[in-house]
Amino acid sequence: MRRGFSPGQGRLSSASVDRLSSYLLPTEKEDPADAEALSHRLMVRAGLIRQLGAGFWSWMPAGWRVHNRVTSIIREEMEAIGGLEMLMPVLMPAEPWIKTGRHDIPELFRLKDRKSADLVLAMTHEEAVTTHAAQLIRSYRDLPLILWHMQIKERDEPRPRAGVLRTREFIMKDAYSFDRDEAGLAESYEKHVVAYDRIFDRCGIEWYRVESDVGMMGGSAAHEYMAPCAAGENEVALAPGYAANVEIASATAQSVDLESSSNQPTRVETPGLTTIEQVSSSMGLPTGGLLKAVPVMAGGTFTVAVVRGDHRLNEIKFANAMGVDVRQASADEIEQHLGPAGFIGPVGTDVPVVLDSAVSSEHDYVVGANEADAHLSGVRPGRDFSFTQADIRSVEAGDLVGGSPITIEPAIEVGNIFKLGTRYSEALGANFLDESGKQQPIVMGSYGIGPARIAAAAVEQRGSDRGIDWPASLAPWDIEVLALGKSDSRELEVATRIAQDLQDAGADVLLDDREASPGEKFADADLVGCPIRLTVGRKGLEKETVEVQVQGAEKTDMALASAGSEVAEIWKSLS
Repeated sequence: MRRGFSPGQGRLSSASVDRLSSYLLPTEKEDPADAEALSHRLMVRAGLIRQLGAGFWSWMPAGWRVHNRVTSIIREEMEAIGGLEMLMPVLMPAEPWIKTGRHDIPELFRLKDRKSADLVLAMTHEEAVTTHAAQLIRSYRDLPLILWHMQIKERDEPRPRAGVLRTREFIMKDAYSFDRDEAGLAESYEKHVVAYDRIFDRCGIEWYRVESDVGMMGGSAAHEYMAPCAAGENEVALAPGYAANVEIASATAQSVDLESSSNQPTRVETPGLTTIEQVSSSMGLPTGGLLKAVPVMAGGTFTVAVVRGDHRLNEIKFANAMGVDVRQASADEIEQHLGPAGFIGPVGTDVPVVLDSAVSSEHDYVVGANEADAHLSGVRPGRDFSFTQADIRSVEAGDLVGGSPITIEPAIEVGNIFKLGTRYSEALGANFLDESGKQQPIVMGSYGIGPARIAAAAVEQRGSDRGIDWPASLAPWDIEVLALGKSDSRELEVATRIAQDLQDAGADVLLDDREASPGEKFADADLVGCPIRLTVGRKGLEKETVEVQVQGAEKTDMALASAGSEVAEIWKSLS
């Protein structure tokens, strides 16, 4: 369900104020030419990140401060549930990956050393941590156990995009739980749910915890943490009390008015009409009155998946329902088993047919005739073709869950949790002796969080064309003090004193003491997005005041004599 947000801690304060005159903050006036996502544009313009190549990004000093804020929050919450921090290598032998069957994953970097030994660059660390567990865990007395680390991951991403949202190298926190049985795993899983909920709340982002597919990780169950935003690559289906990734979401399909009076199929000539829309328009039917046949290779077997014309095949749900790998059939395979593309259907074929559960066997439909320029009307599932039925479609906005229509929102995946079970322990020989002395496989869980994605999600949710409005818990500095005067001015003297007083009070403070115009300083301050801005200018000092602006509030003048203490109190109220 959707959750709110609140500021957290994760302070980075030191004794000295950071001065922009001697700081590397490479802000930009214009967006990067190739940037589409708001976070990509703003994080580059604010001087937080710089690109080294496609999918390779460096964190500049201010951006690294944000990243460290996130990891500090993660570390505190992992320690709170008893997690033990460690560090495992990125470069590792390929053998464990071969044993678990993951060595051929396309995204995995594979290489050889000078002795031709096979190595991999880890994209996750189940193989490494399970190898250690196999060596070190002997008895039920050694369990339960939670191990975690913060480490670089490498991924041969085919389409790096959106700045730090999809990269080839990134830092991830991954944790692993080790238990005696499924009941123990359930307890460890719930501990991580509590920790993750707190992490995302403290990071100040809006988020959902949703049901998800286990994917290449394997296991029995999984949830993803999603941050809704326009740049999200995932889609989340939402209804009161329900949230799921569209990859696995289920819902009751919207009804469609159909006939149910035919005795047998009737051939209809449809020259050149190869799309659902063309055929439905020609025959005066809703698109849901047609059946869409999608040829796939399911575990090596040519199969026809059939969904309503207004629905889409969900290959993940299809693969999960069939328990096999699935790919789209090639044009040659389709021609060999059925007929010309655009006119294929399930009637009169000798190939397996999997019918989506939203298709009624009591109504008539229009299907392809497996001949060029022809369709069949009055086709009824069960009477005119046999099938296996399963939920294999993607849900659509307006479908019903518990009587309520769902909405679908784009979102960024910022974390995930998996019940791995014994998938890795059995493959790598991680066993323990139970109370009766019998050897049992360790039951495992896996839990990941992407700090960079959390930072980008905060920018996506709270940024604008003007700049970033960071959550108080993630901002690179708590307060920025602007001195609108030259190097020998009273403005700079006063600004320096106030900045140091605030730093001494425990805040992280940035002082803009550059020889730059007020316009440039204000523009950069908007980009950087500190929660509190204090401006010291000549006109204000003439009235013994300074200007203070708190994120989301109007600017206000504050008495110079009390400005430091008042701003410190405001900062404490935010944190």
